[in-house]
Amino acid sequence: MTELANQVAVVTGANSGIGKAIALALAAHGATVCLVGRRMEALQLVAEQASNGSGCYQANLGVDSDIVALVTNLKQDVKGIDILVHSAGVIQLSSFECGSPDQLDWHYKVNVRAPYLLTQGLLPVIKARQGQIVFVNSTAGLRAGAKAVADSLREEVNADGVRVLSLFLGRTASPMQASVHEMEHRKYNPELLMQPEDVAAVVINALTLPRTAEVTEVSMRPCVKSY
Repeated sequence: MTELANQVAVVTGANSGIGKAIALALAAHGATVCLVGRRMEALQLVAEQASNGSGCYQANLGVDSDIVALVTNLKQDVKGIDILVHSAGVIQLSSFECGSPDQLDWHYKVNVRAPYLLTQGLLPVIKARQGQIVFVNSTAGLRAGAKAVADSLREEVNADGVRVLSLFLGRTASPMQASVHEMEHRKYNPELLMQPEDVAAVVINALTLPRTAEVTEVSMRPCVKSY
């Protein structure tokens, strides 16, 4: 499969779970993938599975200086970027009454600020290739109005030939979801949830559509409602 041959993709959260599945699917379709995550050893294992010269970039997306360094290194290492996938994310369950300011700041920095800054830093090279940007979100974001960044970005860059996709995902088998179940004091049954490969298949389908069409939003949930 070479639909994405000669294209360069950047995937955050590529250590594991959905990000890893998307990165491997992109590589399987011919893309050169820049893997971004906090754990270098885990990134290197993914790079070995991708087996097409994918590069590893260690970065804590909750730290602005790491994002600045990441943008600089990517621009130095690759001639252009065709696909940017925001799959990194964090979650700490808490009630409004009990949540701490530090928790709020942590969620904001990784889940909102980091995608904004990374997109901003890479946008010139993405626009130059008429690239594509994918935001991986939770279906909970549909209730909280988390679409604003992707929607405003799409409004701005569509004229430059850049496509922007927002994914809104229900519970997906992943290390993050395992930790969510633990916080909820519930038994974790990953076989009842969506699989990361399901998400990756939808992403690849959207990215490889002819340029006469654009998928703007996809909402996915497990077929078996176990929660």
